[in-house]
Amino acid sequence: MLSSSLMLRRFCCLCASASSSSSPAPASSRTLPSTKKRLVFLGSPQVSASVLDALFNASSAPDSLFEIAAIVTQPPSGRDRGRKVMPSPVAQHALDRGFPSELIFTPAKAGEESFLSTFKVLEPELCITAAYGNILPTKFLKLPSMGTVNIHPSLLPLYRGAAPVQRALQDGVRETGVSLAYTVRQLDAGPVIACEKVEIDDYIKAPELLELLFARGSELLIRELPSIFDGSAKAKALAQDESKATLAPKITPEESWLSFDQDARILHNKVRAFAGWPGTRAKVSVFDPKSGQHNIIELKIITTRVYGNNEIQSGQTGDIFFAKGSLIFPCGGGTALERQSEVCRSQNAKRTASESQPLHVAFRPSMAVDQSGGAPCADHTVG
Repeated sequence: MLSSSLMLRRFCCLCASASSSSSPAPASSRTLPSTKKRLVFLGSPQVSASVLDALFNASSAPDSLFEIAAIVTQPPSGRDRGRKVMPSPVAQHALDRGFPSELIFTPAKAGEESFLSTFKVLEPELCITAAYGNILPTKFLKLPSMGTVNIHPSLLPLYRGAAPVQRALQDGVRETGVSLAYTVRQLDAGPVIACEKVEIDDYIKAPELLELLFARGSELLIRELPSIFDGSAKAKALAQDESKATLAPKITPEESWLSFDQDARILHNKVRAFAGWPGTRAKVSVFDPKSGQHNIIELKIITTRVYGNNEIQSGQTGDIFFAKGSLIFPCGGGTALERQSEVCRSQNAKRTASESQPLHVAFRPSMAVDQSGGAPCADHTVG
């Protein structure tokens, strides 16, 4: 992947060399100009790579109406535990498929003049975005002659914004979906070409739902591309009802703490929504019978289940208790949350909670954060 200025020079040189041959080839051996539409894909994470893969496969079909002219993605960044600088999943997938590196653009911002100059030379006809992660300025949106179409994992106008899947799960909705919509300057507010509904079960988590929705979105896009290319999609696209619009703001790490004064269903939905990143955490008090002291430990909460009221026995409505190897947390409104099959590790005391050690929930109902670690403070202990 090269800088924008270098890519521009290289692209222009390729064009010049192709047009300045001193002895034209015989007509029978010349390559006719491609009549396929020039499509540019914009995306960054792994779910975007699955969309790109579908486009690669569709573009290679004998009757394909388009070719992938360029790819735009986030710059390389430090990933994994070693923080090794690596290309985005989309860039890596494109390289693995043999796509020319000089046609993979990685601007820090899509409004950079050097990038826009290079992009304009490519003469894009249609742009497709899928979790690209950068705001597209008006100068960019004016370049593709057929516009820009976005795959958005919600039923627009619901859940506009950066975290539609996470916020839908957090709200506990039973149905969501994926929308194909034209991109306008207002956030996720363009006319909707098509959408598909998806039911949500009680246990699916954000990463799995994201993958499912973008897979459905890929299929929807491939079906609708002919209508986008012939212009009929613009005629049938429906304006969004602004009165029904809701927002899905970006998730923050500070939201990862659980407060057990809330209903268990609310906490279960939050665990599902924040799975992957930033995850969910809680602090509990563990009594050590040998020292007679209470140690505060931090638990990662990865998989949960709402504990049925008929499963809560008399005397189990205060302290945390174990049931068949799982921790059961007392929650607001007399409900309880089961934390399934995870090891309880102490961040500070470096010890493991066991069934012989009484556990107590430590939480602050207001969900205020302390000054040391950002976790809910233990204003009081249940049990």
